Amino acid sequence: MTFDVHLVDGTYELFRYFFARPSHVTARGEEVGAVRGVLSSMLMLLDDGATHIGIATDHVIESFRNDLWPGYKTGEGIEPAIKAQFPLLEEVMEAAGFTVWPMVEVEADDALGAAAVKAAADDRVGTALICTPDKDLAQCVADDRGIVQFDRRKGVRYAEAGVREKFGVEPASMPDSLGLVGDTADGFPGLPGWGARSAAAVLARYGHIENIPTAPGQWDITVRGAAKLAATLESQREEALLFRRIATLEFDAPVFDDVDELRWTGPTAAIDEVCARIDATDLGSRLRARASAG
Repeated sequence: MTFDVHLVDGTYELFRYFFARPSHVTARGEEVGAVRGVLSSMLMLLDDGATHIGIATDHVIESFRNDLWPGYKTGEGIEPAIKAQFPLLEEVMEAAGFTVWPMVEVEADDALGAAAVKAAADDRVGTALICTPDKDLAQCVADDRGIVQFDRRKGVRYAEAGVREKFGVEPASMPDSLGLVGDTADGFPGLPGWGARSAAAVLARYGHIENIPTAPGQWDITVRGAAKLAATLESQREEALLFRRIATLEFDAPVFDDVDELRWTGPTAAIDEVCARIDATDLGSRLRARASAG
């Protein structure tokens, strides 16, 4: 009997519900609105039939990538009201009975990629669903492995064809695309003049940065501004390769030993206490009822 594995970007979910839901401050003066939203969302995932779930979080925002590029994203600028909910999210998710991977040296994205590859290698797993719209995770999508990206908010699953339609490149070329275009959300710029369209056109033909000919006259595709693009790439190829390195996930991130570890069997004994802390005793009751119902 096969089953699906749902891999959830806890950091994304926390930000999503922080901005999508009203603030909720407890009698103790603690902002918990985003955590309440994530817990409710996880309950909906269970209600939809999910059985094996892993949640990756950024226990700290900084990672090894900050050593590679000084402008890489940090925790600066994050609102204190959401930053304070990071550890609370991990505590609540663990009490709810979910497997949580708090990342320190690497990022939640790395854990999701590593978990997807590892889960897909198990013959019992039908599909490994990476539950985030983050473009960084598109590089993991693989039809032959049964790995898809799942935008839960839109209800859309992206297989390889979906990645090609959305980004114009194969999943394996996504780090190359980000290396050329950059990623403002993550804090690295890419190369001047290179945009999503030009990168997609070139990578659709050559696949990876190192395969792109140095001279534009050697390109056997027509790309607007090819001469300038080629000159920029020639002079800044090392930067492009560095940015690609930054965009490439660490698939050896520590996650689980056996996919059975991800099976949700119900909340822990701490669920009543943590749900009372976030004014969500109703959610705790629903979790217990869900576990009893099997």
